[in-house]
Amino acid sequence: MRQRIKPRRLKKGDTIGITAPAGWGSTEKMLAAAAWLEGLGYRVKLGKTLTKRYGYLAGTDKERAEELNSMFADPFIQAILCARGGYGTARIAELLDYESIRRNPKLFWGYSDITFLHAAIAKYAGLVTFHGPMLLDLAKEDVHPLTLANFETWSVPMTFKYTEHVAPLTALAEGEAEGILTGGNLSLLVSTLGTAFELDTAGKLLLIEDIGEEPYRLDRMLNQLRLAGKFADASGIILGDFHDCDPPKEKDRESLSLAEVLADHVVSAGKPVLAGFRIGHCSPNIAVPLGVHARLNTYEKLLECSEPAIW
Repeated sequence: MRQRIKPRRLKKGDTIGITAPAGWGSTEKMLAAAAWLEGLGYRVKLGKTLTKRYGYLAGTDKERAEELNSMFADPFIQAILCARGGYGTARIAELLDYESIRRNPKLFWGYSDITFLHAAIAKYAGLVTFHGPMLLDLAKEDVHPLTLANFETWSVPMTFKYTEHVAPLTALAEGEAEGILTGGNLSLLVSTLGTAFELDTAGKLLLIEDIGEEPYRLDRMLNQLRLAGKFADASGIILGDFHDCDPPKEKDRESLSLAEVLADHVVSAGKPVLAGFRIGHCSPNIAVPLGVHARLNTYEKLLECSEPAIW
C-alpha cells in the first residue's frame, strides 16, 4: 500500500461528481437524490454513465473507467459519489490512473461493489476512501436520519466513533485491537484474491458485510479468506450487516446458521471480533472511513478512529 493521503473537507458550493462505475439504476430516482444534495448547498455534476447501458453495466468498461479518471483529474470536482453498486468495478480496476488519483486526492464514497475500487485505490494510490451509502440510497422511501446524517460529515474533519448508540453490538471474541481500517463487501473482498488488487489485512482491522447470501455461500467465501490468511493476519474483525443471509426456509433443507459459519472461520482466528455494526446493506447505513487508524474494543463495545479522515 502507498503512503496514505487524505481528501480535503467539502465547502458549501463545492461540486460533487456522480458516476456509475458498476451497474445502472433509475435515472428519475438519481435526479431526485441529486436534488437533495443540492439542497445541502453543493453543486452536482452528473456523469454520462448515469444514462448509459451495456447489459447490466452502466456503459462499457472503457466508458466507466474514463469517467472516473476524468472526475478525479477535474479540478472543479471536489468529491466523487458513486450512484450505485451492482457489478462491474473489478472490470475497470486495471484501467484507472492511480497516479492521477494520488495527485488529485478527493473524497470518494460508495459501498457494495465499490469495495473492489476501495481496495485498488488504497493499494495503488494510498487515498483514504469512504464505505458509505450511495446516491440511490438517498432515493429510497423513509431514508433513516442516521443515513442522511453521514453526508453532514463531508465538511467537518471529525473523528469517526461508533458505539451502541446506533444498535446493540455483540462480542463474538473478546479483546482489543488497533490498525488501519480496511475491507467492505465480503463477495468483493474474495474476488480480489489472486489478483494484483488483493486485499492486504496484515495488522489491520478488517470489516466485512454482505447481502442475500445463504450460509453455504458465506461458508465458501469465509473459508477462502481464512485459507488465504486474511483473518489470521488481521488485528481484529468488524462484522457489519449480513442482510437476508439466513438459512433457507424450506423444511427439507438443513443448513448451518450464520453464527455457526462465522464461528468456524472468523472467530476461530483468535482475534477480537465485534458484530452488529449497521454498516453495509442496511438501514441505517453508517459510513466508515477506510485507510485511517482505528481501535476496536469489545469490552467497551467501541470502534473509534484515532484521526480524522479528511482535513
